[in-house]
Amino acid sequence: MFLTRSEYDRGVNTFSPEGRLFQVEYAIEAIKLGSTAIGIATTEGVVLAVEKRITSTLMEPTTVEKIVEIDKHIGCAASGLMADSRTMIDRARVECQNHWFVYNEKMTVESTAQAVSNLAIQFGDSDDDGTAMSRPFGVAMLFAGIDEKGPQLYHMDPSGTFVQFDAKAIGSGSEGAQQNLQEVYHKSMTLKEALKAALTILKQVMEEKLNDTNIEVMTMTPGQLFHMFSKAELQEVIKDIA
Repeated sequence: MFLTRSEYDRGVNTFSPEGRLFQVEYAIEAIKLGSTAIGIATTEGVVLAVEKRITSTLMEPTTVEKIVEIDKHIGCAASGLMADSRTMIDRARVECQNHWFVYNEKMTVESTAQAVSNLAIQFGDSDDDGTAMSRPFGVAMLFAGIDEKGPQLYHMDPSGTFVQFDAKAIGSGSEGAQQNLQEVYHKSMTLKEALKAALTILKQVMEEKLNDTNIEVMTMTPGQLFHMFSKAELQEVIKDIA
């Protein structure tokens, strides 16, 4: 006789009779409670647009970071448990710096995503060396960068799976946003069109009205590399889509 679901979700390494790891599925569910992030890759560069939830008027909005710089040529957006994301961001930064120091070349976006996914998958390791994790990381990440292959966008989830996308949405409004992305995305999209599309979709899935404090936008272009939008630039693009 099979045990109930609740008895299969206690151990992070225990498969259910259907072959599922419930702890990983729960971690993926945790991301659906996070703020929405949208990434679009074009031939001109990559755009990341993220909802920033300001839950109290007493909060300082600048301290809520949703988009971070990994290296000059790689940026990252996270959704889910932000405390978990810091460990992964630190790993990505260290890997990029080590690669540059050892090989005197910039690390590729794919290799960076792979290095972080290697950390994410460690929930399955034994604790002989005392480094085992008690649960998977409850965070999904979008890596946007430029290397010799051009502008690239990678998505990574708590299972440690990383996949390259042309356009991807994560977070609470991801299902509706992904559907919209499939409708509007085309290979010949310019960076300006991608920026407008990302913000328009974000506006549709967000509960609050778009303003310069509740969103973060980043562009990654061959000329400028990592560029975070200032408040003035955000006001400008919000005015455009209004």
